[in-house]
Amino acid sequence: MNAPVSTLLESKSATVFSVPVTVTVSEAVQEMNRRKIGSVLVMEGGVLVGIFTERDVLMRVVAADRDPKTTPVAHVMTRSPVTIPSSMTIEEVMDLHSGKHFRHLPVVENGRVIGMISVRDILRWLAEANSKKADQLEDFIESGRCVT
Repeated sequence: MNAPVSTLLESKSATVFSVPVTVTVSEAVQEMNRRKIGSVLVMEGGVLVGIFTERDVLMRVVAADRDPKTTPVAHVMTRSPVTIPSSMTIEEVMDLHSGKHFRHLPVVENGRVIGMISVRDILRWLAEANSKKADQLEDFIESGRCVT
């Protein structure tokens, strides 16, 4: 779990989905649905200015009875989202996910978004890492080098 986030990013698509700050909530949700993702980054002139998530739709649009076809995403996005460097460890990211209840974290290097890490990405990585460890232990035990 001390592996850096860059390790996790290597196994993912490098594509980061975003929308311009000028789109409506409806357009942002359509993009999320089209891509089958739970969030999009909101960009202005190539700069990350926000993140818009499924939770934002529920809490800031539906619960507030706003019209998604006329509400700009800029009015309901999470502004200045927390970002992480690719050098951050997976354990540190897990602490952020659980402590701050973030489900999606943009990975930024030198002011540029290079990826996105979700809780699902972390869980997938942990499952794969634990599966490899289990296979290694099984091989070790079967080799007869294990004293019982």
